[in-house]
Formats: sequence, C-alpha cells, structure tokens
Amino acid sequence: MPIPEDVTGDEIDKDVRQELQSLPKTLAEDVAKNLVMVARLIDEDPEGAYAYSKIALRLASRVAAVREAGGFAAYATQRYSEALAEFRAARRMTGGVELWPVMADCERGLGRPEKALDMAGAPEVNKLDKAGQVEMRLVAAGARRDMGQLDAAIVTLQSPELAAGSVQPWTARLRYAYADALLAAGREGEAREWFAKAIEADRDGSTDASDRLAELDGVDFVDALDENENDIEGESEGESESGGAVVENATETEAVEDSAERGVVDRDED
Repeated sequence: MPIPEDVTGDEIDKDVRQELQSLPKTLAEDVAKNLVMVARLIDEDPEGAYAYSKIALRLASRVAAVREAGGFAAYATQRYSEALAEFRAARRMTGGVELWPVMADCERGLGRPEKALDMAGAPEVNKLDKAGQVEMRLVAAGARRDMGQLDAAIVTLQSPELAAGSVQPWTARLRYAYADALLAAGREGEAREWFAKAIEADRDGSTDASDRLAELDGVDFVDALDENENDIEGESEGESESGGAVVENATETEAVEDSAERGVVDRDED
C-alpha cells in the first residue's frame, strides 16, 4: 500500500523505534512507516489501518510493538479473535500486563463475558497502573451488562475514581459508563446527573454525553439541510401553482444547498 510522502517513520514513539533497531535499517524504516499509518488511520479509517498493520506484521512479526499494533487494528475492526491472538503474542514477548484490559474486552467481543470477569479478578489487575485498573473496571461492568446483571454493573463502576472531583483522562468515560448503566436500569434522574458530570470532564469530546443528556431533556435536534430542502420544495410548489417558473429559482436553491454542505447545520452527528 502507498505511504504518503510526508510520512518518514520518525513519528513513532521512541520506545517503538528502539524495538525496531533489531531490524536492518531499511526494513526498520519500512515497518516504522506502516506503523505510523496504522496510528494515523485507526480512528477514522480502521480498515485502512488494519491493512497497513498486516504489512507491518508480514515484515516484522517478531517485534512486540508490531504485534501490539496489529492487535489494536484488528480490535478496531471487531476482529476480536485475531486481536486477542496478537495481544497474547505481544504480551509473551514483553511480559507486561498493559494489554490485560483490552484482552478481556476481546473476550467480551467473542461472546465470553464470563471469561472477561475471570480476567478482571486475576492477579494481573493488581499490576496495572491506575488508568489500566479503571479500564479493567469498565470492561468488567460491560461484561456484567452482557450477562443482564445491570445492578452488578452499576456497583462495579462505583469507585473512588468515579467519586473523585479531579478530572483524569479516564474520568469522562467512567462517568459516561455509569450514567448509561443507570439509564439502562431505569434510574433516569441519576443518569441525567451523571451524563452532566461526564460532559464537565469530557474536554476533547470523546463521548456523546451532551447528545444523551439532550435526549433526556427532550431536546429535538433539527437537521438544517433537511429543513432547507423542505422550505425550497414548498417555495417551488407555491411558484408552480402561481404560474411562476420553478427553473428561475434553481440558482437560489443551489446556493442554499451549498451553504448547508459547507457546515451550516445545527449538528452533524457519535
């Protein structure tokens, strides 16, 4: 697959670059460029990221960072069995526990929530840093919900991290998950409160908490593009009935549509 000219391979993390030093220089550069493409595309074009990860794996499957990247690319495309295999391979190479939560979530994706819960209670969890422990708690709560245990999911999410006033990288997602579980359990008032708290912590828009809160408050978003099209149709019909030429308004219609396409809308979307 083609690599854009602006990608040099130097963009990768220094720890990954160090891992690639075990490869011949030219090969290391090729692998690095493909890893950069995985990171660049994984959010907006996961299938594209997956394709680049397969190239990197073909070139350097014995490098832990490459196996990890392949795992995340497969995970992003819901290839959970493949993702789990790559994560396990990376973990065997490094001996680390950082991938434990996402491995457990792969078990959920494969329809094995009981296995995910077993992993949530494993000794490896105690070796995770705070972010990893919060992630594990989110996965465990999700597994409880998969099993229809809503009350248990809510209790699982109740933690010092949830109650803390300070905002951490995981705070918005944790509050959002708690609000969503409360709503699923029919506790709408509490859910509204926690969606609002999630919004306070969601500085980079990583959740759709604002949309969920608006839905609870009965706010109905209107797509300006649809509204403009309806207005235009009404005007055209009126002119036709009065004998006016509909074609004369074609330029005005196109201008309105062009404005809408340039982003003059109330909201565009998750």
